[in-house]
Amino acid sequence: MNALQVVAMTTKTILLIHKKSNMQEVVQACLTDLGGWNVRVSNSTLEGLRQAILDLPDSIILDFSLSQLDKLLFLKELRKQPATQKIPVVLLTLKPKWSDLQQSYFQQYNVEVVIMNPFAPALLPVQIARF
Repeated sequence: MNALQVVAMTTKTILLIHKKSNMQEVVQACLTDLGGWNVRVSNSTLEGLRQAILDLPDSIILDFSLSQLDKLLFLKELRKQPATQKIPVVLLTLKPKWSDLQQSYFQQYNVEVVIMNPFAPALLPVQIARF
């Protein structure tokens, strides 16, 4: 059994918060077609927070290109809510390096992993399945 077959054995719900519709489509296709998961999509952190509280997804993929304030407030609010504080958050980014401040708040708000874009579509479900 390969990694993708293992991934497909579990049905997860993933919340994708990304402002670009083309990236929403690519990530959604990878996770739906290759991972067999349900993907909910949000264009903003405010809408994403509401969806996270209502749907309680298994994981959240957060667009790093959203404003620093949006990301930080989203992570703070997500971790404040008892129902959502343990949901794994994965950042999707083009940035190859992080400042110490960025690394600090990732650790402070339990960001599980950072996935660099461009990514290998076949590997995205495998990376997300770990959380």
